[in-house]
Amino acid sequence: MMRTNMSRILSTLVVLTARRGVVTSAFSFQSSSTTTPLGRRRRSFAQRFGASKSTLATNDDNKNMVMQQQQQQQIKIVQDALYRIRQVNSIPNEVRKNLISFQVDGNILGKVTPAIANLLANCHDVEGNPVFELVKNDKEQPVVETLTLAKSCGSTCEERTAAVARVTHDLREQGVVNGWRDELYPVASSFYEDPVFLMERAAVAFLGVLEYGVHINGLVEKKNDDNGNANDEIKMWIARRSATKSKYPNMLDHIVAGGQPAGLSLSDNCIKECLEEAGIPEDITRAGIRSAGAISYETYSSKYDTISRCVLFNYDLYLPESFQPTPVDGEAQEFVLWSVDQVLQSMAPDYHDPIKPNCYVVIIDWLIRTGKLSPDVPGYLNVLRELRSGDCQ
Repeated sequence: MMRTNMSRILSTLVVLTARRGVVTSAFSFQSSSTTTPLGRRRRSFAQRFGASKSTLATNDDNKNMVMQQQQQQQIKIVQDALYRIRQVNSIPNEVRKNLISFQVDGNILGKVTPAIANLLANCHDVEGNPVFELVKNDKEQPVVETLTLAKSCGSTCEERTAAVARVTHDLREQGVVNGWRDELYPVASSFYEDPVFLMERAAVAFLGVLEYGVHINGLVEKKNDDNGNANDEIKMWIARRSATKSKYPNMLDHIVAGGQPAGLSLSDNCIKECLEEAGIPEDITRAGIRSAGAISYETYSSKYDTISRCVLFNYDLYLPESFQPTPVDGEAQEFVLWSVDQVLQSMAPDYHDPIKPNCYVVIIDWLIRTGKLSPDVPGYLNVLRELRSGDCQ
């Protein structure tokens, strides 16, 4: 009787545990976590949790990789920017320490090398009088030489202009001054001072006087890409210079750029240059142009042994998407529309077809103003400072 009851109890337990999905023996009731529904749920959760952690780790790695790539790109942009700035903003120390000041009426107007100072001091007017003189200041030790205009040049702007013109024409005939423009530049100690005299644009570097000009970033805000999708990309018009230019023939250039002649306001000069160089009508120029500050630099030409001291007034000109610049006066061959990435790529020292050197300084200033360079990158402040290393006055 007892054996029969015990058999029934064991049978009942086996049935019950089997219904629960537990594998048992008559004397051992041990569950298997890998085969029960609960076990399967636990395994599924663990697998999902482990996969989730793995996915998060992969996403974090990808983000870190992207951030590192972006940082490396920014570092390269800053390094390339400094390279381009220093291309035009460089006077060797051995040249700088020997420069001679060009002064008139006690005001420093320019900087010249000793060889150029001696060349000019040996130039005379039609009557045989010297136009330039080297004067020694015995009161200073060591003795300092200064280049100045001779008294025979007169004291008025007109008299001095005529005397200097005689010298520059002679130097042109001798082949010393090239790229004659028939364009007079004002010579003064600062942009807002009355000129002491006027001189041919092609010869200003021979006196190392301040040169002023306007450079224009020709910009297009493309609202849609080529497929019609919404897009806020900004592009920049780039010109290719004429093959007959005396300086930098065939090189890429700003859409419009020009020297600042005497007797013309900056805004009027922008309108004139836009029409002459790129066929941009006055109404489009007036509607889209914005002044954007200035940059300055000083550079030494070993070819001519001259010092260029330049201040360029920067302008942003927003043009309609439908407008196509056209060469008018022969300064440019063609115009192409570049993306910002193309502009950045062209700043690399080994780029095969770079833009004219002084244009980069203006473009880099635009890149900073539009947030294309990060202030978190080492060298950013060097870029800011070196954009205006020359006399900006």
